[in-house]
Amino acid sequence: MSAFLIVDTKIKDPSVYEEYKKLAKPIAEKYGGVYRARGGAIDLVEDTLWAPTRVVIIEFPDTKSARAFIDSKEYAPVKPLRTENADCTLFILDAD
Repeated sequence: MSAFLIVDTKIKDPSVYEEYKKLAKPIAEKYGGVYRARGGAIDLVEDTLWAPTRVVIIEFPDTKSARAFIDSKEYAPVKPLRTENADCTLFILDAD
C-alpha cells in the first residue's frame, strides 16, 4: 500500500534550498519516491489546526520505503540543507 511523505516547508534561504531540491530528488526516486506535489498554489479552505506554507508530497510504494529514504546514508548529508535553511513539518502518511 502506498505511503506519502508530506512536508510543509517555510524556506529561509531559497538559494541553498534549490541545491537541496536538486540533491534530494534523485535519492527519493532511488527509494521508489514519485513527487506528486512540490510547492504550488494552496487553496486553504479551513485552518483551525494548521495553515500550510509550501507543501511537498512524495508517494512511496510503502511506509518502509519512505522511512528508508529519510534514514538513508545517501540522504544524511543532504538533510541539513533542509533543516538548517527551512522550518519544516514532515510526516509519513500510510494510505491503507
